[in-house]
Amino acid sequence: MKLQAISSLTTLISLLGCVSCVWLTPDNLTNLKEVTGIVADGLLNYYNGRDYGKPIGMFSNPYYWWEAGGAWGSMIDFWFYMENDTYLDMTKEALLAQAGDNWDYVPLNQSTTEGNDDQGFWGIAVMAAAERKFPDPDDDQPQWLYLAQAVFNTMASRWDGDHCHGGLRWQIFEWNSGYDYKNAVSNGCLFNIAARLARYTGNDSYVDWAEKVHDWMEGTGLMTEGDYYFVYDGVNIGDNCSEPVKLQWTYNQGLMMSGAAYLYNYTGKDIWLNRTMRYLSSSSVFFNNSVMYEVACQNSNNCNNDQRSFKAFFSRFLGLTAQMVPETYDHIYELLEASARAASNSCSGGSDGNTCGLDWSHSGWDGYYGMGEQMAALEVMQNLRIRDRPAPVTNSTGGTSHGSGAAGTETSSTNLSPLSIDGGDKAGAAIITCIIAFSIIGIATWLLI
Repeated sequence: MKLQAISSLTTLISLLGCVSCVWLTPDNLTNLKEVTGIVADGLLNYYNGRDYGKPIGMFSNPYYWWEAGGAWGSMIDFWFYMENDTYLDMTKEALLAQAGDNWDYVPLNQSTTEGNDDQGFWGIAVMAAAERKFPDPDDDQPQWLYLAQAVFNTMASRWDGDHCHGGLRWQIFEWNSGYDYKNAVSNGCLFNIAARLARYTGNDSYVDWAEKVHDWMEGTGLMTEGDYYFVYDGVNIGDNCSEPVKLQWTYNQGLMMSGAAYLYNYTGKDIWLNRTMRYLSSSSVFFNNSVMYEVACQNSNNCNNDQRSFKAFFSRFLGLTAQMVPETYDHIYELLEASARAASNSCSGGSDGNTCGLDWSHSGWDGYYGMGEQMAALEVMQNLRIRDRPAPVTNSTGGTSHGSGAAGTETSSTNLSPLSIDGGDKAGAAIITCIIAFSIIGIATWLLI
């Protein structure tokens, strides 16, 4: 997709400077709550799930299903950090509506196009709901922990040991473009959820899985070696995963960094502390004068709709890292504060005067707008409360959400492995189609007679 830019307004904003910016004062809680409330409201302007004929939980085109999962995760953060329940019922309704018949976030409306990373971001959202003690669903509905475990189990069951010695493919279904690509974000989601489930449940089998994913990614070259951990985009099965695509995205870095932080917090092992620090040190590539930016696309002005939301997740994962590993707090808070101030200055555009832009280093609004821009500004601002609000809970420190180690495998095995169609399936489908077609013709002839 082309960036949505309004060049004439951009020029005008540049000339006038930051006249109508949503000025943020990080140490003033009243101001912080007011500003994030404005930005959150702007984010939900893109939500049409309560409009007639629109699916609950989905945002307007061109925003994909995965980004909706990310946005509801942001709204959980908004509820928690800002102590604001304005959108609580809407958020709960959306998370449950998209869970699917098997409570595993493979709903029918996505069941032929969904990728592993798409499912993973909904899993991360409900994992946060369990950790933040977001109000539990009714007893006859799936619980947050159960949903997170179901996502983990169904994703883990797709681990592909037959190609490149392991790893998750990008796509679940072989007819989708990208099925032969193993990307960092799909594997990073599995790693991140495993680490968080280990800490929440105290079950070390999740640690084993997290180590398995991390070892595979490192061994395949999806992370650089040495003092820095740069996370690359993915590898192709066609060349035996030997040539990583060396694009770096904020959300991939954040997934791995915060997952390592969770594992250190749970296990106390130095290896995870060292890895957390290496991921954090490597994150410097995503900051320009301490202000966050998407290095792979922002400078060249070619970030697509997905990529324009990545800073939201990076901000969220930075906040979680600081809470899991207190040694990182001072450095992370400085980065979040500088970026939050810059982001608030960008929220001065649109007809409402407080639409947020993409380039936070720009003086005022840069002319870009969208769901991703709003979500990124919201997350970087609300994560300034990491010093004031409690760290994520576990089932032994106040967590109330319940689950099952077999979640996602108890009612159906439909989505437990990549779905494929062979020649016999295609022939069978053709025969059935012919039978149905002849039946329709026969019925129509009988009616005419």
